[in-house]
Amino acid sequence: MKNGKISDVCSSVYSGGTPNKKHDEYYVGGNIPWLNTSEIKFNRIYVTEKFITNEGYSASSAKWVPANTVIVAMYGATAARVAVSKIPLTTNQACCNLIIDDCKADYRYVYYYLCSRYSQLAALANGGAQQNLNAGQIKEFPIALPEIGSQRKIADILSALDDKIELNNRINENLSEQIQAIYGNEFDPTTHTPSGVLADICHYSSDRIPVSELSVSTYYSTENMQPNKMGSVDATSLPYLTQTTGCHKGDVLISNIRPYFKKIVYVMDDSCGCSTDVLCFVPKVDQYSAFLFGTLYMDRFFDYMVAGSKGTKMPRGDKQQIMKYPVVLPSKESLNLYNGIIVPMLDHISSNRIENSKLTALRDTLLPRLMSGELDVSDIDH
Repeated sequence: MKNGKISDVCSSVYSGGTPNKKHDEYYVGGNIPWLNTSEIKFNRIYVTEKFITNEGYSASSAKWVPANTVIVAMYGATAARVAVSKIPLTTNQACCNLIIDDCKADYRYVYYYLCSRYSQLAALANGGAQQNLNAGQIKEFPIALPEIGSQRKIADILSALDDKIELNNRINENLSEQIQAIYGNEFDPTTHTPSGVLADICHYSSDRIPVSELSVSTYYSTENMQPNKMGSVDATSLPYLTQTTGCHKGDVLISNIRPYFKKIVYVMDDSCGCSTDVLCFVPKVDQYSAFLFGTLYMDRFFDYMVAGSKGTKMPRGDKQQIMKYPVVLPSKESLNLYNGIIVPMLDHISSNRIENSKLTALRDTLLPRLMSGELDVSDIDH
């Protein structure tokens, strides 16, 4: 195995740019994917939260990066986090985009190597109030380079685990969409007469839980809840607080910041916690749990929440207005029928999440051992 530096395996390294935010025409109606470092979470990027227009692209230093680019965040709290683009996209200036020469390295290996060296790379960040990296530091960062066949074997092992995690996530997304369709057919307030409001079936959590009792997999914030109803990933850290909002199995969490991102999680843990930027909806009776999830999962609910939100740059939902959302209250019979169909689906989602936690733990255990050479790929092949 030889040693090198990141620039040795790159055909090109460059950052991006940000169109002037004072010009709406640079963003409104845009179809060019534009990545912010807040979306870099040791993950694969298939879609971005924001888009820019052709005018915005031309008027800024934003640049296209191809699929399979390794992207390293350079600024602030996200510095040294890594992602891989799975689509062509553009980025802001805080992203260092590594175009890997596939004759010299497997891009997946480079991605996983940088993941395994996050702490060492993050330690290089410097500055005042905001700790930053620069492209030069990233290009000079050392990397162990086994021959490319071994790189591919290592990447194959780790990618297989991430592929299964992604498959489970897609299954869960499909199940959630089915839940929305079934709920909409029976209880959509646009096609059925509302007979109550959201406050009739739930309330906000007033429970508190010590942060010391939480882990990164049982703490939810607007950062680790995923947009477009994609559930959540493990938090990168826990808050520096003594206590936070307590949540329990059957509760529903929704990010209250910029609700148009549609971040929602059905709580599967017996006990967990969420930040103050997340609303925890507690069903008034257990039988309402699946029904509550269906109610809040509807696009119509998010539209209602957005319409009543306050603030411009960082809009937040109005908690009082939210509880006035019109609801078609189910009869006991229709609720039993609904739960008979939906509860098994939610159990399936829960099972997939549990499996994903185990797969993630296995991947994170193998990662440093494979990258250091402690574990030979042939040991796993057998």
